[in-house]
Amino acid sequence: MHVIREFFVSHTLPSLLVVGGLALAGFYLGKAMKFIRLPSILGFMVIGVVLGPGLLGFLTPGLQQALSFITSIALAFVAVSIGLELSFADLRRQGGGMIIIIIAESLLAFVVVAGAIYLLPRNLPLALIFGAVAPASAPAGTVAVIQEFNARGPLTKALYTVVGFDDGLGIIIFGFAAAIARALLPEVQAEGGADITALLLVPLKEIGLSVGVGIGMGIPYALLARVIRNDRDVLPLTFAMVLITTGLTELLDLSLILTNLIFGMFVVNSQPVSVINRIKKELGHQMPLLFILFFVLAGANLHLAVLPALGLIGLVYIGGRSAGLIGGAFLGSVIGRVQPVIRKFLGMGILSQAGVAIGLALVVNQEFTPLGETGAMIGRTVIATVTATSIFFELIGPILTKIALRRAGEIHPVPEEG
Repeated sequence: MHVIREFFVSHTLPSLLVVGGLALAGFYLGKAMKFIRLPSILGFMVIGVVLGPGLLGFLTPGLQQALSFITSIALAFVAVSIGLELSFADLRRQGGGMIIIIIAESLLAFVVVAGAIYLLPRNLPLALIFGAVAPASAPAGTVAVIQEFNARGPLTKALYTVVGFDDGLGIIIFGFAAAIARALLPEVQAEGGADITALLLVPLKEIGLSVGVGIGMGIPYALLARVIRNDRDVLPLTFAMVLITTGLTELLDLSLILTNLIFGMFVVNSQPVSVINRIKKELGHQMPLLFILFFVLAGANLHLAVLPALGLIGLVYIGGRSAGLIGGAFLGSVIGRVQPVIRKFLGMGILSQAGVAIGLALVVNQEFTPLGETGAMIGRTVIATVTATSIFFELIGPILTKIALRRAGEIHPVPEEG
């Protein structure tokens, strides 16, 4: 294995060769997962883990960085796909109970994790940060399982709604909690404290700009999509507009997921059903390839070597987040009086966590490290713990989502073409 690693480190392969090989290997191992009744995305991630820095070393950090644009594109299309499922008419039919569920599971995850972490080192800023990261989900995993098994029904609609909105709410919670945690750092307090009002305005500004860009890009896209005559022209238009939208999020330092989610929501709520169906149909043709590449690259970032160092904080975080999300989903379902199938199984389907949470952890590490010894400790602890716990949630999340959909009777195998 050492010889193989040395070869990959010393030889730079063409990017197109790498992407093609990853797509082919991921495709067939994903198919193999069906023989053991597991979601295909676990096969994609296994390829990434094996080829990543932790084992064979084929996907070196430099190569992963060069291919990182694929991850951004995939997340953008996942967010748009979720947005296209969030029509206000459907939300009204689902009732106010869904809003209660989203608020309950996000806030309870925050409170339970923050409270449990605080009981360990009695460090309030650290507890607030961990609590703020907890609500963030991995919508790509949930959407991939739903689409792979052609799931349809009330639980499926609820999953789309929850994983779409709870990421947006999670980003809001994180923005405010991080601002308060920053102001509570001993080093910041010693320098006279921080302007808490100015800090709280930062997340509000990001949210407002994300909504504005999403709607601003959705308007011309909706107008152009409506006049297209040929279905085949929908995909190039969609691809171009989503890339431009995602590029603007990078330029303006906005939330990629929230902006593209708003983009999709605007389109689905402003266009006729016939136009939306055409868009969904064409998107469905490209999503499988994006899922393969996204989860292979995601697997390469799951460094199994960090698992032994998970520690007590990591175990508490896993337990607290799981209890908060499942308990919050159940509590919100009871208060909101939603259908029994949602109340029983929704919590199982929303545990996946990876990209967004790791991204938030990176933000913490970058912004808190310069703020003194306590800030640097928080940055190191959060990035190490969230990276390790994401391995657990990314592996167990899709499996539980499939189990929930199967128990709810909403899995409908796609008929073989022949």
